[in-house]
Amino acid sequence: MTIWLPLLTLICSLIIGIPIYICMMVAGGVYFFINPSVGTFVIPQLINAGIMKFSLLAVPFFILSGVCMNTTGITKRLMNFCETLVGHLSGGLAHVNILLSTLMGGLSGSNIADAAMEAKMIVPEMEERGFSKAYSSVITACSALITPIIPPGVGMILYAFIADVSVGKMFMAGFLPGILMCLEQMALNSFISKRRGYTPIREKRASIKEIVKTGRTSILALFFPVIIIVGIRFGVFTATEAGAIAVVYAVVLGLIFYHEAKVIDIFSALNDTALTACTSIMIFGSANVFAWYVTNEKISDYIAVIILNNVGSPYMFMFLFILVCIFLGLFLDGTTIMIILIPLLLPAAQSMNIDLIYFGIIFLLCSAVGNITPPVGVVMYAVCDITKTKVKDFTIEALPFYVVMMLNILILAALPGLVMYLPNLFK
Repeated sequence: MTIWLPLLTLICSLIIGIPIYICMMVAGGVYFFINPSVGTFVIPQLINAGIMKFSLLAVPFFILSGVCMNTTGITKRLMNFCETLVGHLSGGLAHVNILLSTLMGGLSGSNIADAAMEAKMIVPEMEERGFSKAYSSVITACSALITPIIPPGVGMILYAFIADVSVGKMFMAGFLPGILMCLEQMALNSFISKRRGYTPIREKRASIKEIVKTGRTSILALFFPVIIIVGIRFGVFTATEAGAIAVVYAVVLGLIFYHEAKVIDIFSALNDTALTACTSIMIFGSANVFAWYVTNEKISDYIAVIILNNVGSPYMFMFLFILVCIFLGLFLDGTTIMIILIPLLLPAAQSMNIDLIYFGIIFLLCSAVGNITPPVGVVMYAVCDITKTKVKDFTIEALPFYVVMMLNILILAALPGLVMYLPNLFK
C-alpha cells in the first residue's frame, strides 16, 4: 500500500488546487520520506537533472519566437490574406478567425496567446457585423485550439520529450489533424451562419491577382514553419537549434523587413517569455522527482499489466484513453495531464503496438477540448474575460463545436494511418 501513497498524495494535492510542480515535489518527497534508505539528498540532483537537458531549450525558444511574431505586424498581414481567401463566404469574418488561427499555429504555437490576440482584434469587429458576442467568443476560443496541433506547437515538443520520440515526426503528424480541424470548424460555421444570416465581408470572391497581392506581403511569415519542419525532419538542425533560428527569423522579420518592431519590443518579449517558460521548467524539474518514484517502483509496469489483462484490443484501449483524457481535462490543464498520465500509459501503449507519435496527437486533441470546457477551461476563461462573455452563454453556444471536436477525435483515433501519413511518407 505504501508504494501507492505518493500517487495518492499527488491526486489529493491536485484536487485541492495546489500548483502542479509543488504537487509533484510533495509527492516525490513523500516517497523519499517513507524510504529513508534512498536518501533525500537525491531530490536536488533529480531536479537539476530534470531541467539541465539541451532538448528543453526548444521550449523557451519557440515561446519567444511566437511572442516576437505577434509584435511584428505579421498577424495583421495574415488577417488581410485570410480575408481575401474566405471573406466572400457566409459568416466571412468567422471564417477569417478560424483560418487565421490555423496559420498562426505555424508561428505562435500557443493557444492562449492566439485566443487572447484574436479576442481583442477580431471579436469587436464580428459584433459590429451582427455576430453575437457569445458566438464570436466561441469561434475565437475553438479555433485557437488548432494552434498547438499545427507545428511547431510547444505541446508537441513537451510530449516528444516525455515519450522520447522524434520532434520532427510529431510536427509532421500534426499537419493533417490540424487542417482537418480547420475544415470541420469552417463547415460548422457555414451551416450556423446561413441559418442565422451572418453575412460575408466581401461582395464577391477575390481574383487570383488579388490573392497573390495580399499573399506576397505574408509570404515570409507563411514560409517560416516550412523552414522549421523541413530543417528538423531532414537533420539540418535539431529542435532546439530550430527554436533559436525561429527567434532570429522573427526578430529580423520585425526589425528589418516589416519595420513594425522596435528594440524595446524585444526586451518586452524576453520578459513575457521568461514568465511563461519558467513555469514549464519548474514543472519538468519537479516531474523528474516524481518520475524517479514511478520508475523505481515500476508503477507503469503495474498499470500496463492491469490494462493488458482487462483490455482486449488497441481500439478499446484508445477509446478508454480518450474518455479518461476528456474527463481529466474538465479538472486539469493539458500539461498536467501529460506529465502525470502519459508516462504511466506509455508501456501499455507500446505493448499493444500503438505508435507513440499517433498516441501523442490523439492526446493533444483530447487535452485541447478541456481548454474550452468548465470548470478549468483556460482558453475559455481567457476569451470570456476579454470579451466580457458569461461562461454559461459561451458553453451553450459551444455545444455544436464540442460535438464536432469529439467526432474529429474518434475519426482520427479509428484511422491512425491518416495521422501517420506524412511522418511515414518522409521516413
